[in-house]
Amino acid sequence: MKSFMDDLSLGEALSGTLGSISLVSWVLVLMPQLAENYRAKNAQSLSLAFLAVWFVGDLTNLIGAVWAQLVPTVIALAFYFCFADAVLILQCLYYNYFFGHIFYQSSSPQAEITEDPSRPLLARQDSNVGLPGSRHRSSAFQELWNTDGGETLAADNYENNGWAKRWARNVLIILCVCILGAVGWAIAWKTGLWVPVHEHHRKTDVRSPVGAEILGYVSAVCYLGARIPQIAKNYRNKSCEGLSLLFFVLSLLGNSTYGGGIIFHSTQRTYLLDNLPWLVGSIGTMGEDIVIFVQFYRYGDSNRIK
Repeated sequence: MKSFMDDLSLGEALSGTLGSISLVSWVLVLMPQLAENYRAKNAQSLSLAFLAVWFVGDLTNLIGAVWAQLVPTVIALAFYFCFADAVLILQCLYYNYFFGHIFYQSSSPQAEITEDPSRPLLARQDSNVGLPGSRHRSSAFQELWNTDGGETLAADNYENNGWAKRWARNVLIILCVCILGAVGWAIAWKTGLWVPVHEHHRKTDVRSPVGAEILGYVSAVCYLGARIPQIAKNYRNKSCEGLSLLFFVLSLLGNSTYGGGIIFHSTQRTYLLDNLPWLVGSIGTMGEDIVIFVQFYRYGDSNRIK
C-alpha cells in the first residue's frame, strides 16, 4: 500500500492544503457580517461603496471565468460569491432604508406620548425609543457603569472579558476552518477529485482569451481598492461598532492561504508573473485588513464610551 505522500511533493501538498483552506474561508467570509447585521437590525457601519466595489470584483471574476471556460467548480464558486455579495448588499439596503423607516413610523406616536417636552435633551439619552441597532447598554452594564467608586474599573473589566471571549471564539473558528480545509483537501486527493499539476506538465502554450485576462486584472484591482471606503468610514466615525471582526479575520486567512498556495505550487518566474495580479491583490488586501484590525483596537474605547 502506498504511503500518504507517495507521488506527491511537499510543495504540492502544502499548495493543495492552503488552497483548500482559502476556499473554505471565502465560502464562509460574509456569514459573520450577515449575522451581525441581523442581530443589530442595522447595517450603518458598513460602507456601501466597499460592498459595491467588492461585488464588481466578484462579478468580473465570474465573467472572466466563464469567458476563459474554466472548470465548472471555479465558475460555480464565482457565482456563489456574487450571490452572497448580493444578499449582503440587499440586507444592508433593507435595514438602512426600509426597516428603520418602518420601525420609526410605527413607534413615533408612542414616542410623542412618553417624551416630556420640558425634559432636558441630555436627560433623554437613556430613552429606549429609537431605531433598531442603536445598541443601548444592558441593565447589568449600566449598573456596573453607574456604581460609585468603581465605574471605570468595572467597565474596563467588562470590555476586557468581552474582547477575550471574542478573540477566543474567533481563534476557535479559524482553527476549525483550517482543519476542515485540510481534511477536505486530503479526502479530495485520496479520492481523485484533486490532482496535482506538475510544473513540467503545465501547458505554457495555451493562454486564456485576452478579454478574460483583462477582467482578471480588473477584478484584482477591485479587490485591492474595495476596503479603502470602509477604512475611511471607520476613520470618520472613529468607531468599528457594527462590523464583524471575524469577517475580516476570515478575509485575511483566505488571502494569506491563497497567496501561499500559489507560491508553494511553483516559484518559477513565468508562473509567478502569470499570477502576479492575484498575488498583488492578496498581499495588498491583507495590508488593508491589518489597518482595519488596528482601527478595531484603536477605536475600542470609543465604542465602549458610546
